[in-house]
Amino acid sequence: MLNDDKEWHLPSDFLLEAETLLAKSVECLNHLNLIKNDRDAIDCMLATLLKLAEKTDALALRCTAEFSRQVHALLDHSHSYPDMNEQILGTLGDCFTLMAWQLELVDPVTGQLNLDDNEQATLIESLAVQVDPLHAPLSCQQSSFNVFSIAKRNA
Repeated sequence: MLNDDKEWHLPSDFLLEAETLLAKSVECLNHLNLIKNDRDAIDCMLATLLKLAEKTDALALRCTAEFSRQVHALLDHSHSYPDMNEQILGTLGDCFTLMAWQLELVDPVTGQLNLDDNEQATLIESLAVQVDPLHAPLSCQQSSFNVFSIAKRNA
């Protein structure tokens, strides 16, 4: 995905702040792996995802901003949190890893992100089915997801 702005510059503190927000999200995720469905950890993760979306949106990094908002929306569905089972937590970990790659690969001069959004779409669809299979779009329910871990792929 490309950013169309020709006069784009990545603020020097942005990556540090974005990495801090992602690290906080991962910390919340690790907490949820230890203490299932802890509302404080879920609330922290949701707040962090929104902050990340706002920061990336302000810099016109639409791909990452949209991804953060979609993950947030799936988890905050009508304020009734899903059961944070191992499958959901694993997919969230993959989402955070992909967000980190998106931030790392943004060209600091042009704002271009030369990644397709297939993996992002697959992760969102998979998370939608895992969080609420009855209300996931029909196309998601009928798809056979082969979501693989980025960490496993890079090993």
